[in-house]
Amino acid sequence: MTTLLFTHPSSLRHVTPNGHPERVDRIKAVNQILANPHFNDLARREAPLGRDEDILRAHAYEHLERIRAMAPAEGMEYLDPDTVMSVGSLEAALRAVGAATAGVDAVFTGEADNVFCALRPPGHHAETRRAMGFCLFNQAAIAAHYARHKYDAERVAVVDFDVHHGNGTQDIFWSDANMFYGSTHQMPLYPGTGDVQETGVGNIFNAPLRAGDGGEQFREAMNSVILPALDVFAPDLVIVSAGFDAHHRDPLGSLQLTEEDFAWATLKLMEAAEVHCGGRLVSVLEGGYDLQGLAASVGIHVQALMRGNAGMVEDEEFEDDDIEDET
Repeated sequence: MTTLLFTHPSSLRHVTPNGHPERVDRIKAVNQILANPHFNDLARREAPLGRDEDILRAHAYEHLERIRAMAPAEGMEYLDPDTVMSVGSLEAALRAVGAATAGVDAVFTGEADNVFCALRPPGHHAETRRAMGFCLFNQAAIAAHYARHKYDAERVAVVDFDVHHGNGTQDIFWSDANMFYGSTHQMPLYPGTGDVQETGVGNIFNAPLRAGDGGEQFREAMNSVILPALDVFAPDLVIVSAGFDAHHRDPLGSLQLTEEDFAWATLKLMEAAEVHCGGRLVSVLEGGYDLQGLAASVGIHVQALMRGNAGMVEDEEFEDDDIEDET
């Protein structure tokens, strides 16, 4: 089984203010865990730049133009109180888009069985016409539309296990019956969407969890809501919005998931991809703001992609004080 990893140094140049949770240290922690010898068999590529024509299948022209116009020549610009751009942010966001579309290319051409895109900023909060929640472009939704355009994929599914609901993906897919969005998330919590009654045109499946819920409740939500709906949908491609802020260590949520829960979910989604679309699966990094929890969760997620088992990476500690911001 070939797993392809996309990264790019531009993710280190998307700088946010001191104290901001979506910080450079996140990608440093991810890069550090994936440099472990356990991952020597990963195929690795640098992410290309995303193309305007691909972005515009998911976002309005005005949105793309606003992001370009807001990109600062120096300092920082706030798109909203949470979402900030620095000098390096535009390239970083475009590389995140390019990784997702190149990942689609890789699984459809047979270059890889599955793909993990380890880049930032995240994307699932970005709506058709609005950047928000740390997100500029919605790379998962862009990749889904790209698969339909480039490879005639009739049905594309995005499954999201970030602690926050992916309002952006839901917004972009809302009226498109051939795009599936399934989400487990904490509710109530930012951004306030994700109720079970939000169903689009029968293509949206929300399985909200309550603060304090752990692996048992998460697995029940996946088994009773998300996975059965995914089987009925029978996707030609599975895209994973892989947010790891449902981890019990994470400061931005109150769910109690462990690395083993993320491994279990990864394996279940791989099984669904194998049944319906020859194993084609592209995973994109979303949230995860405790560095140790993020690194360990990414490690076991990628190990599952590589080997189809839930083997843990041996103890790797990632402390905030060990990794300095690169500005």
